[in-house]
Amino acid sequence: MTEKLEALKAEIREELDGLSDELTDLGKRIFENPELKFEEYKAMEWLTEKLEEHDFSVERGVGGMDTAFLARCPHGSDGPTIAFLSEYDALPGLGHACGHNLIATIGLGAGLGLCSVMERLNGQLLVIGAPAEEGGGGKIELIDSGVFDEVDVAMMVHPSDRTLVGRGSLGVQELKLDFYGEAAHASSQPEEGINALDAVIGTFNNVNALREHVKESSRIHGIIIDGGEKPNIVPDHASARFYVRAADPSDLDELLEKVKNCAEAGALATGAELEITEEGHAYQPMEPNPVLADLVKENFEVLGEEVEDYEGGMGSTDMGDVSQKIPAVHPYIRISEEDTPGHSEDFAEASDSDAGYYAMVTAAKALAMAGVDVLGEEENYRKIMKSFREG
Repeated sequence: MTEKLEALKAEIREELDGLSDELTDLGKRIFENPELKFEEYKAMEWLTEKLEEHDFSVERGVGGMDTAFLARCPHGSDGPTIAFLSEYDALPGLGHACGHNLIATIGLGAGLGLCSVMERLNGQLLVIGAPAEEGGGGKIELIDSGVFDEVDVAMMVHPSDRTLVGRGSLGVQELKLDFYGEAAHASSQPEEGINALDAVIGTFNNVNALREHVKESSRIHGIIIDGGEKPNIVPDHASARFYVRAADPSDLDELLEKVKNCAEAGALATGAELEITEEGHAYQPMEPNPVLADLVKENFEVLGEEVEDYEGGMGSTDMGDVSQKIPAVHPYIRISEEDTPGHSEDFAEASDSDAGYYAMVTAAKALAMAGVDVLGEEENYRKIMKSFREG
C-alpha cells in the first residue's frame, strides 16, 4: 500500500476519533427511541440531519418509503461509487436487540470518515438509509426502485458476539398458513365440526417429519398464532407462520414447495380449507465478495480486532439481495461475550454498552478505510469486480 493511502487512513481514524462522542450520543438516542419497520421517522431524521451538517446532500423518502434516504458526499469525481448502508428498525417487544442502533451509526460514521478524504480519491460516496430489515425488505424496495443502479460496491457492519468477515446468510421466505374448518360443540356434536387446529398440528407434525430430509444448512421454524377460542368449541379457524430458510435460492424454492405440501396434507387429513400467503419479500442468501471481505479483514486487524473463522449458524438479511446485484460485504463486529444470542435482552444490553459504542466507531473506521482501498487502488477494484462476475 502506498504512503498516500496510509496517510488517508490515518486521517480517517483521527476524524472518527473526533466524532466518537457525537456518534455515541446518536447511537444511544436511537436505542432509547426504538421504532418498528417503516416507522423509523426519528432515526431517519437524526441521521440525515447529521449528514447535512457535514454537507452531504440528502434525499428523503427514496424508494417509495418515508423512512429511507440517500445521502451523497459533496466531494465526488469520476470512478466507482461506494455505498455504506445504515439500518435502524427495532424488534417488537425487544427494541434494539439486534443492534440496529449501532448499524445506523456505523454506516453514518463510515460515510463521514471517508467523505473527509474524498477530494483525494477517485469516485463517489453514498450513505443509504435502509428501513425495515426486520421482515420488511427495505433494501429490496430500494433495489426495485433503482436506488442501487448507480452503486458499484456496498458495505455495512452488523454487531455480533464475534468479529467475522466472510459469513454469509440464508435466504428466507415467511409463510402464513390459514386453515378454515367448521365450528361445533366439542362435546355434544364433535362429529359436526372440522377442526382447523388439528390441521395446524398436523402441519407441524409433517414438517417435523420433513426435517430429516433437508440439507443441514436449511431451517424451518414456525409458531401458532391462532388456535381457537375455547376448548369446548371446535376451532373453525387456526393459523400458523413459518420461516423457511436455505443457503441457495433453488434450495429455498424446493423447500418452500415441500412445506406447502405439509400444510396441504394437514388440511386434507382434517377436511379443512387452506389459504397460503407468502408474506413480504423473500430474502436472497448473502454472498460476501471475497476480495472485499479480505480488505475489510485487513483493516479490522490494523485496528486491533481479532477476526475469527466461524462455521456456525446463519440468519437472514435483505443485504443478501444487494449482494446478488453488486459486490457487497456484511461483516460482523464483536460487542458482547461469545454465545450471547441475538434478538435477546442480553444482546440489547450490549447494544447500549461502552463496548458496543467502541465497536461502533471501530467498525466505522474499518469500512471507511476499506473504502480508501477500493477507491484509491484501481487493482483492488478490478479484483472485486472480477470476483463478482465469476461468482
